[in-house]
Amino acid sequence: MKYLYLLQQSLIWIITIYWAYQIVVSFCSLIKLKDKKLLIEKDHKFMAVIPAHNEEAVIKNLVDSLQEQDYPRELYDIYVIADNCNDNTAKIAKDAGAIVLKRFDEEHKTKGFALNWFLQQKIEEDADYDALCVFDADNIVDKNFLKNMNKKLCQGEEVVQGYRDIKNPTDSWISSGYAIFYWMMHRFYHLARYNLGLSPLLNGTGFMVKFDLLKPDGWQTETLTEDIEYSLINIAEGRKLGWAVDAIVYDEQPTTFKASWSQRSRWSVGHLQCMKRYTKDLAKGVKENKTLMNFDGLLYMFGIPMMLLTFLLLGINTLLYIGAEMTFADLIGNFSRYLIATFILPVVTGTLIMALEKKEIKPMIKGILCYPLFLGSWILINIKCLIKPTTTWEKIEHVRDINIEEVSSNTIN
Repeated sequence: MKYLYLLQQSLIWIITIYWAYQIVVSFCSLIKLKDKKLLIEKDHKFMAVIPAHNEEAVIKNLVDSLQEQDYPRELYDIYVIADNCNDNTAKIAKDAGAIVLKRFDEEHKTKGFALNWFLQQKIEEDADYDALCVFDADNIVDKNFLKNMNKKLCQGEEVVQGYRDIKNPTDSWISSGYAIFYWMMHRFYHLARYNLGLSPLLNGTGFMVKFDLLKPDGWQTETLTEDIEYSLINIAEGRKLGWAVDAIVYDEQPTTFKASWSQRSRWSVGHLQCMKRYTKDLAKGVKENKTLMNFDGLLYMFGIPMMLLTFLLLGINTLLYIGAEMTFADLIGNFSRYLIATFILPVVTGTLIMALEKKEIKPMIKGILCYPLFLGSWILINIKCLIKPTTTWEKIEHVRDINIEEVSSNTIN
């Protein structure tokens, strides 16, 4: 029992220090910093790139919103990669004014493969672009997106994530859960780290990459979460990512638990793939660069391991109780601490983040109350993916036909 007690105390310290660090960093999101100085004054030329697989229901609204950018029209082109499509995505996108490239490859279906296929052509052409912005086909883009990303380029930033807002936050408790999760990540992870001089992460869509960074290799990712993977590659190399809170993109989220389970399972498997592939590189980056940014990037990998350590701690507490080394009251207190953190605290933090982000709470009450179920189900997803990871990509259907004017008028701000 002596060794169990020592292991218990070690786990308590490890878990406590890990979460204390995360909380302290999160508070830095409340700091308002001066904007960075412009290093140059230039209107850069952009590619707006949209990988799309059978997205005829939503692609027009995205292309239309890009056509209406408050940015010189001759300085950006809109490309739609019609990726293994068998519907009218290509025709609708072309009619809306996009340049359409058709790709057919049944063995390589993910966004990463489509991006690399596209970029290899542009690199070979030596296309005269300064940067590319990547969007999912279900997105709608705020009219100031390119203007604000251009500002980030002028400030010397090379890889920048925009603000991923939600176009259907009140459709169901599932889409509400996504909305609260993203709003929390935006403030307590991305903004907090950006304020501290650490690195945010790319978030799947609405991000910008300087074209020169992608030469000559293109988009070389291997996992199911190409956005996180590309972020970790840059952090391991000592490159800090940027954050653009005023470059806004609206994203459609799943409304059913089944679709959400499938999508979040892919994210969890992708996270595990990144752990296996990049933990060593991140640790090497910590050793070579000796910066808090590299250390913070390495800590990102420890989310699922911390969950497992927490389960181990609870198991050890149970054994100590069985061995009469812990009272029943102490055992219940230990379990209650984690139950409260999982099922009570998210309601409080969800309400807090909506207040900080100036979102209207009333339409989201059901989502706030169900938010603990949304996060709790993620624990089950992680366990399932550890036992039986599914590495096949499954399409999430996008059907929310809504344009930028409707999103602006229906916003819950």
